[in-house]
Amino acid sequence: MIDNATKEKILEAAEIVDVVSDFVTLKKAGANFKGLCPFHDERTPSFMVSPSKNYCKCFGCGKGGNPVSFIMEHEQLSYPDALRYLARKYGIPVQERELTPEEKAAETERDSMFILNEWALKWFQEQMYETQDGRAVGLAYFRQRGFRDDIVRKFQLGFCPKGKDTMTKAALKAGYREQFLVATGLSVKRDDGTLYDRYWGRVIFPWHTVGGKVVGFGGRVLDVATKGVAVKYQNSPESSIYSKRKELYGLFQAKQAINKHDLVYMVEGYTDVISMHQCGIENVVANSGTALTKEQIHLLHRFTNNITLIYDGDEAGIHAAQRGTDMLLAAGMNVRILLLPDGDDPDSFARKHQAVEFREYVQQHQVDFLHFKTELLLEKAQGDPHKLSELINDIVASISVIPDEITRTIYVTQTAQTMRMDENLIKRAVSRQISKIREEEHKRRVGKMQDSEGVNASDTATLPAEDSRQEVKVEPKQAVAAVSDSDAATNGIEMLLAQLIVRYGERKVCEVEDENGEKRQLSVVEFIFHSLVQDGLALRNANASLIMDEAIRHINDNGFIAEQYFLNHENPGLSQLASRLSLDREQLSVYHGKDTIHDEERLMDTTSHILADLKLSIVRRDIKSVMKQMKDSSISKEQRVQVLIKFKELKEAEARLAKEAGDRVL
Repeated sequence: MIDNATKEKILEAAEIVDVVSDFVTLKKAGANFKGLCPFHDERTPSFMVSPSKNYCKCFGCGKGGNPVSFIMEHEQLSYPDALRYLARKYGIPVQERELTPEEKAAETERDSMFILNEWALKWFQEQMYETQDGRAVGLAYFRQRGFRDDIVRKFQLGFCPKGKDTMTKAALKAGYREQFLVATGLSVKRDDGTLYDRYWGRVIFPWHTVGGKVVGFGGRVLDVATKGVAVKYQNSPESSIYSKRKELYGLFQAKQAINKHDLVYMVEGYTDVISMHQCGIENVVANSGTALTKEQIHLLHRFTNNITLIYDGDEAGIHAAQRGTDMLLAAGMNVRILLLPDGDDPDSFARKHQAVEFREYVQQHQVDFLHFKTELLLEKAQGDPHKLSELINDIVASISVIPDEITRTIYVTQTAQTMRMDENLIKRAVSRQISKIREEEHKRRVGKMQDSEGVNASDTATLPAEDSRQEVKVEPKQAVAAVSDSDAATNGIEMLLAQLIVRYGERKVCEVEDENGEKRQLSVVEFIFHSLVQDGLALRNANASLIMDEAIRHINDNGFIAEQYFLNHENPGLSQLASRLSLDREQLSVYHGKDTIHDEERLMDTTSHILADLKLSIVRRDIKSVMKQMKDSSISKEQRVQVLIKFKELKEAEARLAKEAGDRVL
């Protein structure tokens, strides 16, 4: 973990113009600089860099930040890795705190596995390019598949010789330990204790992290050897550095193209990705035949909201297209589906077409999930009323998980028109389903908050980070005792308010009249502050309270932008927390479904909804407290009457607030 002194040196040294200039051509524009945004396509420069504020922002897509957050977004690095990147740039030695013995052992094992994988990557490539068998068998296989040499090198493909322990012997001779050969899965241990190569006689497809580290390999048996082989591919086993459910093949090579086009194509296999790159389409990844996971979707959501699933047109391709669609919709992704002509997969289709032709075909033939499901299921239903009912329920289930209200409403209307049904009937079905989803989501969110957002009983707030916990001293405004379940729920919702303030604190959401009858606009942070004060409430989470207090104190400063202010805060811990809240797309998506709220009405609705949830959580916490008092046999009759009156008032408030939150179902 990087110590505070080193962080401060890095933050002092990093100049935004200098950092951005490594990636963007900048031109002077008054006191600032201007250039083409590196995060989206544009012809007219809208990416502004302010040396005085040490901040950058695109007025087209909204992305930007201080030097650290810019590097985090552009290079897709964690906060600590972005600091290390800047430390290398400015020649600052990184001083990290002493790890515990357990942490040292885990870090040593992971480092050793990464180092071994890097060695194996180079060894597989050397075997293919520098040995007779490698060129005649491995390289020849890729060329026969139609892959150009530059594409083979781009994906760092390789070859493992036929000798069953050739690679293992070479690794041991090079000084690598048996423990890590087995842990990475490069070698397999027999019952008698001897080792053999997992990938012997196969061509090699390396798996990279977003940052480019090699975490695993896939090995394909050669075509001449596939007869009688049930499994053509051997993949690395799960390990401390590799989990197939958390990785996407080709993402390292595709990340910049995905950012550029704001779109990702999802295919099934290694060769599908490679062939599409070769034809000029680089914004493509593969889940390699496994069911799409939440971790993979979260990974993609860092780059884009738009995904097109491209699969074969056969039964297997149709089934693959159906898998994971609802998970993508629930994550706020805009999902389209393309089934290729019979007999073609993305690999073969890409080899027959240029990039322009491929993209034109996609544009003309891709359909949204509703059209895809309707056509597919109507064909299966064939007029059977029972099957038609199942079809409608299937579509309703998919619509219900979409977080954006407007998108849901559009799909409800389209479904009613397509199925020739009363729109209100479908709307009610969707509302019922959403109510169930919201109830389950609330339980999940509360559980998650209990795990990740604890309330500190002292006046020290703990700020979560990627690989560390940075402490920031705050004023002890409230004494917080033990943490109950309801406290944890309230605490988590308060952190959602903090995230809202960091992202949108200065944005105007409503108009009010002051004591003199003059109208003025209230910002998000002012609306939150006055709403809480009006109800006699105060934020108990120290981090959330600190963020709101700071924002209220500076909201009237000339040119105040909450995100900019907190990302550049002099307190490293608060700046780090702001970076996490600014980049985390998951939490607020529960309320508004997308990373950015573009219009005033949606922002107001989101703010009101979170406030209602907070008040509801506080009321329910108070109800539990009152119920405990009611069970207390030591209180007097008069006190019991007062407790009952209080209980009745709280239950009425709970019903009102629950209705207010529930009214936003559709």
